[in-house]
Amino acid sequence: MAIGLSEEHEALHESVRGWAERNIPSEVVRAAIAAESEARPAFWSGLADQGLLGLHIPEEHGGSGYGLLETAVAVEALGERVAPGPYVPTVLASAAILAAEGKAGAELLPGLADGTLTGAVALRGSISGGRGADGALTVGGTAEFVLGGALADVLVLPVHTDRGEVWVAVDASAATVTPVGSLDLTRGVARVELDGVAVPADRVLDGLKGSAVLNLAAILLGAEAAGVASWCVASAAEYAKVRVQFGRPIGQFQGVKHKASRMLVALEQARATVWDAARATTDTERRADAAGGAGAAEGEGAGAGDESAYAAAIAGVTAPDAAVQCAKDAVQIFGGIGYTYEHDVHLYYRRALTLRALLGPSSEWAESVAELALNGVSREMEIELPEDAAALRESIRAEIAAIARLEGREQKRALADGGFVMPHLPRPWGRGASPLEQVLIFQELKAARVKLPQMIIGAWVVPSIAAYGTREQQERFLPKTLAGEMIWCQLFSEPGAGSDLAALQMKAERVEGGWRLNGQKIWTSVAHFAEWGICIARNSSEGSKHEGITYFLVDMKAPGVTVRPLTEMTGENLFNEVFLDDVFVPDDLVVGEVGEGWKVARNTLSNERVSLSSGSGGTGASVPDLLGLAGRLGRELNPAERQELARVVCEGHSINALSLRVTMKQLAGAEPGADASVRKLLSTSHAQHVSECAVGLLGASAVLAADVKLGDPGFWNRAVLATRAMTIYGGTTEVQLNIIAERMLGLPRDPEPGK
Repeated sequence: MAIGLSEEHEALHESVRGWAERNIPSEVVRAAIAAESEARPAFWSGLADQGLLGLHIPEEHGGSGYGLLETAVAVEALGERVAPGPYVPTVLASAAILAAEGKAGAELLPGLADGTLTGAVALRGSISGGRGADGALTVGGTAEFVLGGALADVLVLPVHTDRGEVWVAVDASAATVTPVGSLDLTRGVARVELDGVAVPADRVLDGLKGSAVLNLAAILLGAEAAGVASWCVASAAEYAKVRVQFGRPIGQFQGVKHKASRMLVALEQARATVWDAARATTDTERRADAAGGAGAAEGEGAGAGDESAYAAAIAGVTAPDAAVQCAKDAVQIFGGIGYTYEHDVHLYYRRALTLRALLGPSSEWAESVAELALNGVSREMEIELPEDAAALRESIRAEIAAIARLEGREQKRALADGGFVMPHLPRPWGRGASPLEQVLIFQELKAARVKLPQMIIGAWVVPSIAAYGTREQQERFLPKTLAGEMIWCQLFSEPGAGSDLAALQMKAERVEGGWRLNGQKIWTSVAHFAEWGICIARNSSEGSKHEGITYFLVDMKAPGVTVRPLTEMTGENLFNEVFLDDVFVPDDLVVGEVGEGWKVARNTLSNERVSLSSGSGGTGASVPDLLGLAGRLGRELNPAERQELARVVCEGHSINALSLRVTMKQLAGAEPGADASVRKLLSTSHAQHVSECAVGLLGASAVLAADVKLGDPGFWNRAVLATRAMTIYGGTTEVQLNIIAERMLGLPRDPEPGK
């Protein structure tokens, strides 16, 4: 995966990556480090020839006419090579000039697009100036630590005036530019000094604000941070596959697996947030154009600007920290060799630290996130649908409108009969709906305020019976389940078989006309009022532990079924232990083939994990709930509380962005890849983080009982207890980390017991 999702973006990423591998090998990077002074790299003209300097610049100014997202895709790919030279400073400078009004763009952008000019941006500085009658400025002062400043032809600088801050584009020849020692050995920073420099009116970047420049920097430096993290994840994983210690690859040790998986999680969060920030910036520009230009954006379109700032601030928190964390962990996985100067990993660590320092402390970006979130700013994850979706939408809307006129059970049955409950299933149980149709159905149901039946465990049962059940089983169970009229429980886990579900011991003995089941199940949700249960039991001990398992449908009122509620941490009774003593199950209630129940169970589990990972798991512990609490406290949050709240908001936003990326990949007919696995992992713990943050805001009232009747303290104290289960029953976090390591990063599987 990479920042870009479309076929065009993937092709661009692979093209830039391939070009960089050929033109920026390790020898070129090392030569740049060894050089006495920084210079334009030999591959600079190649960047221009490939059109990479002007991807975001309009064609009228010599660019390709794409957008900031395309430039971010290229920046990420070059970041994977820790490319030396002024590429990122130059595209940041041209993006800033492009965002301004006036004549400077027409003069400077063509040269920045074709590589005859290089640029740099001072994100901070103490430069002041005064305007003359002709609109010109006379400026003086210093800007320190300007990335790429020593190689720049054009400097984009902030200037403090008596009318507020303005930005200017100054010829570097008019300034004193002094290189300073840089932590990043592959790319320099400089001090820029000006003394009475005259800036003509057409070089004053009217309409450009410092916040907009910082947002652009968060996106482009964030994209490079994602590239740094990408190299660290891939290189560390490859090393872990071949480095042998204690007789096996270190990638087989769970500690290394989990570290590598956490690295991948951080990387995908960085990609998702940078991707969305670039999209938000483009959306804001489109809305401003539609409203009549940048001036309109100050008024009517101000909400869109806030949304863009919100997305950029989240990227500013997430991406640089992800790069630093991935680089640190890569050094750890490489071990002693990673600490040597000769190995490249320290170059990526240096680059990551430098990017974070240039953007400013994560705490400052987090403060921006908190301020915007507490003021009601959020970002809806809107899906861009193809033009041909309109006709399909009208058809779906008409069907749902007819159903919306019904009430109660009649409406639920109509939804089930129409295939709207689980539309991806084949007819007659679903609609055989494509991803596009599924999105449209969800949107139209929401617009019509039509709620789907509450199937609970039935949502996991239906796909398995639809895929593996007999026609008789399907007709007997699916219509009522889809309508929410039949309650199910899942008889899978046992005292000795939780995450290692295939270690189950419940016996299924063949008898005349069916089977006798004997054993115990545990952690069975809603078993105390379920009518039916799906159950896996061992019919044979021969073969591997995944063989000899059969999948049964059990009548929960059958003789021999005993349900004993388990009192949970909250004091409630959702889970149960279930004893099956000589319970008879007829042959016609076996789903799939005898002995192949593991195949059916995997289908159930895949649907379970998707369901458990989508939202707050019924606890109500979501970011909007948390912000609602903050608004009801009647006091200002202290700095520590605001930082914690911002981190939770950023995590929630990254999950939403990952979900949208999964949907968009599916709409394009592609596999979701790492986005889906990472989203599942993050979602299970997110509600915990929300509720923990909320309890921290309660102060002394957090001592009150966990009881929703007590208002906020009781609600959140219940949530902080209830959410502890989410990282267990949806597939434990530790097992999920193993899955990510093995399936997404290719690390070796754990050895079989006894081998």
